[in-house]
Amino acid sequence: MPGIVGIIGPGSEEPNRAVLEQMLNCMKHERSYTSGMYVNDRAGLWTGWVCHAGSFADCLPVWNETRDVCLVFSGENFGDQSQIDELKAKGHRFNGENASYLVHLYEELGFDFFQKLNGWFSGVLVDLRADRVILFNDRYGLGRIYYHENAGGFYFSSEAKSLLKVIPRTRELDLKGLGESCSCGCVLQNRTLFTGIGLVPGGSIWIFSRSQKPSKETYFKKKALEQQSSINGVDFYQKLKETFPRVLKKYLHGESRIAMSLTGGLDGRMIMAWASAHPGTLPCFSFGGIYRDCSDVTLARQVAKTCHQPHRVITVGSEFLRGFPALAEKAIYISDGTMDVTGSVELYANSIAREIASIRLTGNYGSEILRGNVAFKPGPLCEGLFAPEFSRFVRAADETYADELKDNRLSFIAFKQVPWHHYSRLAVEQSQLTLRAPYLDNELVDLMYQAPPGLTESKEPFLRLIADGNPGLSRIRTDRGILYRPIPVITKVNHLYQEFTFKAEYAYDYGMPQWLAGFDHIFAPLHFERLFLGRHKFHHFRVWYRDELYQYLKDILLDPLTRNRAYMNGSRLEKILNDHIAGHRNYTLEIHRALTTELIQRQLIEQK
Repeated sequence: MPGIVGIIGPGSEEPNRAVLEQMLNCMKHERSYTSGMYVNDRAGLWTGWVCHAGSFADCLPVWNETRDVCLVFSGENFGDQSQIDELKAKGHRFNGENASYLVHLYEELGFDFFQKLNGWFSGVLVDLRADRVILFNDRYGLGRIYYHENAGGFYFSSEAKSLLKVIPRTRELDLKGLGESCSCGCVLQNRTLFTGIGLVPGGSIWIFSRSQKPSKETYFKKKALEQQSSINGVDFYQKLKETFPRVLKKYLHGESRIAMSLTGGLDGRMIMAWASAHPGTLPCFSFGGIYRDCSDVTLARQVAKTCHQPHRVITVGSEFLRGFPALAEKAIYISDGTMDVTGSVELYANSIAREIASIRLTGNYGSEILRGNVAFKPGPLCEGLFAPEFSRFVRAADETYADELKDNRLSFIAFKQVPWHHYSRLAVEQSQLTLRAPYLDNELVDLMYQAPPGLTESKEPFLRLIADGNPGLSRIRTDRGILYRPIPVITKVNHLYQEFTFKAEYAYDYGMPQWLAGFDHIFAPLHFERLFLGRHKFHHFRVWYRDELYQYLKDILLDPLTRNRAYMNGSRLEKILNDHIAGHRNYTLEIHRALTTELIQRQLIEQK
């Protein structure tokens, strides 16, 4: 996905330039990307960037007027218009629609500059006046920076594959990180899947100088947020009602076309209620499946119509299934193995969404930040899938996760769950277009630390906010059958029905009990999946692995190379795969993990 890459150290220009080019080429996933390099031998810096054409950062590198401060920036900044107005009043020259104004903001504010940034980003700031290079990222760490240090210098990149390409000793899986990924779906504690490669923590400013040792500091401390006093319910709602529209306005600004990805939930609807978009100016889209229009599609269509906006369904069906092998491998490669093979769906759907608009506005992270949803935890896998020596790393992840969960709940979500777990899907999505999600705005997150106790357990304030923004939207039920002003009996029955169909679909798909899988196989000619699947979800890997994708699975997972991996129990893997394909058992999650791990090995470690 778009990002930065570089080397900081004592090397000479031509060798480091050649290495930088190799690192940069690893990140050019789409022909539509733009890229470039900036080299300063005096500062000991060789850096480059990749970005979406026409995006906020497509103006690099940016200099101040005296050309003694240079900025390379990836991502977006959602600052106040007053910042831009004040800079112009002081005589600075720049384009206020892109990142060019940021270098002048640093000139004026010094190190306070980093506190003023708001968004997901990473960057390199070269201050020739002070003979220093500053590497920095956003407070959450979504502007991910991988790094490796050795005698040749400090190597960094937004994508681990750039480091794997030029530093062969890192091409080895870290078993602790792999164990956590197998158990939790992500690596914990700012570690990675690869030996010798670490992650720069969120909110960092790492300062490099020829004359001094690197200074690894942070500009953001979550403790200040946690120590805020809570606001009473009435005052909090009024502040939320005043803050949300103001925050949202910044995410609807810009010269590039914006489209809204809609589901049947609350968070996208809150955005639509307060977007105040003129008819036809905010196109909407939803992801759909092959069995029927799922709840997200039917409800999103109603929401878009109420707001007088066009709506399109992007169907994940036969074309996706034909392309699955290439899509799965590319998703693993793009995300550096952080996303499992289901990222193939995101890659496919977002590549089509890019045809609608280059910027995707989304309600992602709303349920997490507003309502305290913890979205991941250690999950059980079939006993015996992994070799005994490796299984202990998988089991150890449970204890590590439990220790991290002891944190303040919102802090765990915002500063651990978001950069560790949610980053993986974001990496795939951002490779295709620019993603904007107002629920991670600094001001809104800060406000949620002041929420009164118990508020996050209720949907009422957010249903009310929708009604205050657009009364018509409040009359459309959510995907769980909830209304702001419920109709006696009818709303309750509808809610129970939606909950039943949601759980029934999960039980028929990922969560199908082993005893039921055998019966489902016996009655396969009756196609019971048409009764249950597609009501709430648009992808169905249990059935796809059994039917359309079985040959690809056999080609990869029964290959002697896969069966003989040191961490894998090859004979157990073969039985798991054969039982699933035959329909006797449900091993969807195990196949996810085995296939993902093997593709990490092939795409990233062996670089095939």
